[in-house]
Amino acid sequence: MSYTKAKIATRKFDVVIVGAGGSGMRAALELSRAGLNVASLSKVFPTRSHTVAAQGGVSASLGNMSEDNWHYHFYDTIKGSDWLGDQDAIEFMCREAPKVVIELEHFGMPFDRNPDGTIYQRPFGGHTANYGEKPVQRACAAADRTGHAMLHTLYQQNVKAKTNFFVEWMALDLIRDADGDVVGVTALELETGDLHVLQAKAVLLATGGAGRIFAASTNAFINTGDGLGMAARAGIPLQDMEFWQFHPTGVAGAGVLLTEGCRGEGAILLNSNGERFMERYAPTLKDLAPRDFVSRSMDQEIKEGRGCGPNKDYILMKLDHLGADTIRKRLPSVEEIGHNFANVDITKEPIPVVPTIHYQMGGIPTNINGQVVVQNGEVHNQVVGGLYAVGECSCVSVHGANRLGTNSLLDLLVFGKSAGKHIVDFVKNSGEHKPLPADGADRTLARLNQLQDSNDGIYAQDIANDIRATMQQHAGVFRTQASMDEGVVKVADLRSRVPTVTLKDKSMVWNTARMEALEVDNLIEVAQATMVSAAARKECRGAHTVDDYEHPADHPEFPLGRNDKEWMKHTLWHSAGNNLTYKPVNLKPLTVDSVPPKVRTF
Repeated sequence: MSYTKAKIATRKFDVVIVGAGGSGMRAALELSRAGLNVASLSKVFPTRSHTVAAQGGVSASLGNMSEDNWHYHFYDTIKGSDWLGDQDAIEFMCREAPKVVIELEHFGMPFDRNPDGTIYQRPFGGHTANYGEKPVQRACAAADRTGHAMLHTLYQQNVKAKTNFFVEWMALDLIRDADGDVVGVTALELETGDLHVLQAKAVLLATGGAGRIFAASTNAFINTGDGLGMAARAGIPLQDMEFWQFHPTGVAGAGVLLTEGCRGEGAILLNSNGERFMERYAPTLKDLAPRDFVSRSMDQEIKEGRGCGPNKDYILMKLDHLGADTIRKRLPSVEEIGHNFANVDITKEPIPVVPTIHYQMGGIPTNINGQVVVQNGEVHNQVVGGLYAVGECSCVSVHGANRLGTNSLLDLLVFGKSAGKHIVDFVKNSGEHKPLPADGADRTLARLNQLQDSNDGIYAQDIANDIRATMQQHAGVFRTQASMDEGVVKVADLRSRVPTVTLKDKSMVWNTARMEALEVDNLIEVAQATMVSAAARKECRGAHTVDDYEHPADHPEFPLGRNDKEWMKHTLWHSAGNNLTYKPVNLKPLTVDSVPPKVRTF
């Protein structure tokens, strides 16, 4: 049975939000409280969104545990970004941080407490006091289940505010009119297989990251880059997609995340000689250096033969010296993960860990109000009418080339709220809904019917696995120019095979094979954006470390291969021509002095 226009139901809302994780629900709360008619779409039940997996904390300069202020947080975030973050957005986020965290507490967030009743804060990688002099306790934590507590808190508040949740729905494509404004989305109701058009005055993408383009990932299986794929197909560029964060402590062989809060509480990394090797790489911050720095140091130890285990292919993280009581109070989930995924009792023995893909720093380009922005001639940040993006799928560029731990939960709170406030004003001043174009659902119909009419071809998971293997091989912790160039060719070949994906099961009710086949369209957009952007950036910066440029003899002025003269700029990848353009990094904060670039040492 083919899909036809006659069978498409159209529903009208003030705002459609795609994604019900932390950023989507924080924005939805703002909108529902303002009395707007909101539809929040999610492939899974909201409290199963990937925010639930965040463990360590949310950063805010409350100063409950040690001296701190937002200026220190601002400096750390810029330095952590390797000067690719936009300093106006970073200032906005760091100044808003204490407000949104205290607001979350008032929503009912069950933070751990100090004896005086204030929010407990732990140290985290790259967070310092007095501009890098010493570690600071800035991560507001609920044991090692901070994301879980946050997601449930926001869900409860949205239920109270009467947000409309469309659970187990998959958004497929943006609908743009002749002016280029976004006027709705097409979406598949997974339970019935029915296609719907959801018309809206504003659409907010909050679909999270796309870590499932890699074979070894801490990301949930739902993280297939749906919002990025929708944006790319609609002609919106993807920004800074070469920058992917490898979390230092994924369980070796399983990829399951062990929070940086382990090292915040005092865990240490050891090589096969029993040496605490981070003291050599980062004498001041040691195991609490930023994630890109620790991941590269671990990989270097393994490459030089000091890895652990029979194949010398992992590092050990030691926690037993913290004591069983501290572990069970502050890191209960980590103890459970140790038993379930590594067969290790962390209260008695170290656990094997390896750097594992964790977070995308790039995404859909936005401003601090969550508005999606594009390049129009010489104008770099022209707003796309009616379209917003927040959370990991967006790139307001507070993370630049490397995100500091706990800034992700902060990002979604700050920009979820700011986008929500802006959308309220936009919707109330926009009058009636703009009409839907007659061909608004044509692209989606073509995609669905190609699958429905196919009789033979490639199984979706086979090509998805090929994408993941290719990205793992050619876009890892350490990259070479030759390997990246080869990856560009391989991904282009994979893209040419995507239209031949077949669907053997043509049933309508809860057909997960159809959903997985549709997800491949998003995976390939993100993979190609990543590979092409990475191969073009001829330098080392943050998470993008290329052996060829790490110690350039012809450019001794570039510390560790970072070329500020030529490459302090944002990458923009355009799907239609598979080409790149660039825009400058904003080095001007809103109210304070700029932090000039310098060598990153820890």
